[in-house]
Amino acid sequence: MSLEVNGRPRIAVLGLGEAGGAIAIDLVAAGASVRGYDPAVPAPPGVTETGGEAEAARGSDLVLSVNSSAASAGALRAGLDGCAPGTLWADLNTASPQVKRQLDGIATERGIDFADVSLMTPVPGRGLRTPMLVSGVGARRYAGLLTPLGAPVDVLDGPAGLAAERKLLRSVFFKGLAAAVIEALAAGRAAGCEDWLRDNIADELTRADAGTVRRLVEGTHRHAVRRTAEMRAAADMLDDLGVEPLISRATQDLLSRIDARR
Repeated sequence: MSLEVNGRPRIAVLGLGEAGGAIAIDLVAAGASVRGYDPAVPAPPGVTETGGEAEAARGSDLVLSVNSSAASAGALRAGLDGCAPGTLWADLNTASPQVKRQLDGIATERGIDFADVSLMTPVPGRGLRTPMLVSGVGARRYAGLLTPLGAPVDVLDGPAGLAAERKLLRSVFFKGLAAAVIEALAAGRAAGCEDWLRDNIADELTRADAGTVRRLVEGTHRHAVRRTAEMRAAADMLDDLGVEPLISRATQDLLSRIDARR
């Protein structure tokens, strides 16, 4: 079932902050009829402002929930009263796979298809062109609605929660890497060699390839004892520099555990 009017898909956007607002603006530019709701942020130009989730969802082909993980269940429950058979609910919030499965269950109980969507890069500067992973029963229909409007959507065959799982697995690395870089540069600044260390880090990242990943994993397991001692010394040095060694101590602990399992 399609609720399109004059060939324009009707899309509701719940949450019009930095991410939701940018996506809503791009949807309007792509020719969609867009209704929005946010209790704290006014609708951007071209988006029809509504008084609540159910009002925004009423008559929509697709509802995009782009608020927060904490608000996602409440937004879904409030919006379902406005959803008709054929409406697709897509949750774009960063949440655990368990939360996505719970949302899927709530939607399914009301006869509404659900799509678990993960935004794979920051939205500012990209908007609707942000790469997306999507899973769940509504995944292919989600791609069918948004791909023609310019959204890069990669469909994963599997249940809701699978897209969230992939994103968070990636986050373990990228957010952990960012935290390690921040701690290292803070220590470099305290030691008076931040520029040198910044260049060194950039050079290592530039030269990284698939072989780098293999060497990191194999070398860590092979040399866990020596590297545990090295990170203990590094953490002690950070203490001396007045930089709290949160990542360094955690790395030391992980290396120690790897050695203990050998």
